[in-house]
Amino acid sequence: MEVLRPNGPTGNSSNSMPPVKSPDGIVLFGTLTDPDLLQIVLGAVADAQPVVLQDHAVFTAAGESFPLLLPSVGDQAKGLLLEGLTAQQVARLDYYEAPYGYALQPVVLADGRGAQVYRPTGDQYSKGAEWCLADWQRSQGAMTREAAHEIMGMFGQTTLSALQGKLGSIRSRAQSRVNARAERIPNALRQGAGRDAVTLEAQNRPYSRFFAMDELSLRHPRFDGGEQLIHREVFVSVDAAVVLPYDPLRDTVLLIEQFRAAPFARGDMNPWGLEAIAGRIDGGETPEMSARREAFEEAGITLKELLPAANYYPSPGALMEYLYCYIGLADLPPEVAGIGGLPSEGEDIRSLVVPFGDLMSALRSGEVQNGPLLICAMFLERERERLRSAASGA
Repeated sequence: MEVLRPNGPTGNSSNSMPPVKSPDGIVLFGTLTDPDLLQIVLGAVADAQPVVLQDHAVFTAAGESFPLLLPSVGDQAKGLLLEGLTAQQVARLDYYEAPYGYALQPVVLADGRGAQVYRPTGDQYSKGAEWCLADWQRSQGAMTREAAHEIMGMFGQTTLSALQGKLGSIRSRAQSRVNARAERIPNALRQGAGRDAVTLEAQNRPYSRFFAMDELSLRHPRFDGGEQLIHREVFVSVDAAVVLPYDPLRDTVLLIEQFRAAPFARGDMNPWGLEAIAGRIDGGETPEMSARREAFEEAGITLKELLPAANYYPSPGALMEYLYCYIGLADLPPEVAGIGGLPSEGEDIRSLVVPFGDLMSALRSGEVQNGPLLICAMFLERERERLRSAASGA
């Protein structure tokens, strides 16, 4: 067991291990040292004292955004000691940490007090870059706090195994809410009173997996000066990025073709459709990061400049999804076409490189039935000559 020394005097310099007392505190290193996140998880303001753990440091788990406490000779890991927690609060902490494979393990404070710290229960994580709370708060903090509200709302209702399968969708939904709050959209023509004028009377979520369904009762002002109570069902999806790759020197675009279940359910005689590259924005990602990631996953290409085309709700009457659409400049020789997608996500994607004129012919014939591709193609038609001139140096 490691020895934790509180900030301040270093305590006894003897090499002997101090006597162990009953563990009555939990030491946190990393995301939960963010006071707002900790309050959400605990359900209360924490009584926390600064401590350090000698010969340890906090690193980012490789490929993840959360921290990993590891031995590091000569370093000091700064953390917070929580004391006087109720059994319910400890259970809430356990519920939040367990889906990541973290559980409490014993440590000993320099004054002999026993404590516990959350560590991985196996060797599933490897060491990444040095952890920085301020960097995490800037890039991940708002999304993680938003996700924590949904996670802790499931405490006592959803099993840990079920929660673990929902984490990706929860984080993506949280990122969507963060995006929505951050956007500043003009209001030159609209006369609606704004979000603060809407009262949420009731909310129920009867279904939640990759997508979710919400039943809402809402009261909002009418344009005639009155107000009304409405009941609506909302299909809870997440923000997504769409990108149409374009090679201005070759004047070609990259399209993808794949099977879609929704057209099949409608009865469409050919449920394989032409689309632009698209995918949901994961928790902690920007739309631009998602567009570049999806381009590589679906078609194996690396994008250069991203040109914003349009941001919009495809079906705001019932669908929460919000799309960020781009034209992605890229090198598109014929040989980049092929088969792609992630088998782990059940993707079977054919990419094809076609002249811009063939894309517009497919729009006119009705073969393109995908809304985001239609919008991206029309935007590209408007900007095409400018992009070609810039690429050729004319």
